[in-house]
Amino acid sequence: MPTLLSVNVGMPKDVSWQGRTVHTCVWKFPVHGPARVHRLNIDGDRQGDTNGHGGEQRAVLVYQIQTYRHWQQYFGRDDLGFGRFGENLTVDGLLDDEVGIGDRYRIGETEFEVTQPRVTCYRVGLRLGEPDLPALLVSHHRPGFYMRVIHEGHIQAVDPIVQTRPGPGALSAADTHALRYLPDPEPAKLRLALRIPVLSPGWQDSFRDLLKSVVSRAVVAATGPAWNGFRPLRVAEVVPESTAVTSIHLVAPDGSLLPAAHAGQYLTLRIPEAGRPGAQLLAVLDARCRPLPDQRQTRASRHGERLSDHAAGAGRDPRRRGTAR
Repeated sequence: MPTLLSVNVGMPKDVSWQGRTVHTCVWKFPVHGPARVHRLNIDGDRQGDTNGHGGEQRAVLVYQIQTYRHWQQYFGRDDLGFGRFGENLTVDGLLDDEVGIGDRYRIGETEFEVTQPRVTCYRVGLRLGEPDLPALLVSHHRPGFYMRVIHEGHIQAVDPIVQTRPGPGALSAADTHALRYLPDPEPAKLRLALRIPVLSPGWQDSFRDLLKSVVSRAVVAATGPAWNGFRPLRVAEVVPESTAVTSIHLVAPDGSLLPAAHAGQYLTLRIPEAGRPGAQLLAVLDARCRPLPDQRQTRASRHGERLSDHAAGAGRDPRRRGTAR
């Protein structure tokens, strides 16, 4: 029978990481004795980054002792005590490829429901001093998973873990994680994930966007690029979206309709350099194009240097980044 081995909690703190200060609560340590579980967290536990962690859908993070042993062997380390992966519950059993989204479990007085896999985050690499760990969680299919609290109560180490209700059985935590983070997701699996009602809203939104992108790429692949080579376009408007991102509205000089843009398409721009008539400033738009009303304009968001008043763009295959020429 699966068993709870440790309850781990921690409070946010500032730590130095790669030349900057990070506010994080990934430092978690075992609780001795019973711990009270509430709807949003466990007594003595908080989240440092509430945009990416915590909340009702991510109240408790689970990681398995079997996966601890995997990383101990992979990294050649023997210092991985409970809580080192930022998890609230270290368990024996409940493997990522066996637990399904929507499964419910009782631990002590508390009942939980699996809502989503762990969000891949650099902070887990920070905690272990292994910067590549977030990518390894994906490639090794060992993310861990979050649960929401159905019934509050006390839990403690050595409590047995009993499944009270299986989920729909559509996708395991590992499969769901791979669907979001690995390339070329299958449309059928994306639709399957979207039919799991207890999958957290954030992941549902991500899968809806992914599905639209996959379908759009299929359409573009079937029809080819919007045009071949370079064609003149005029910058109609430059809109600062933030300090780092600017939206550039491009139109055809003759006012004709531009081809509809699909999610995942790229434009390569050849831009006259300011102050040097006739010279070429080579730049690449590393962003998606989005159609604006009546398709007379297309908009692309970009980072980097300021654009001049004229640009030439070339359609690219979906999700393929252009190269400077």
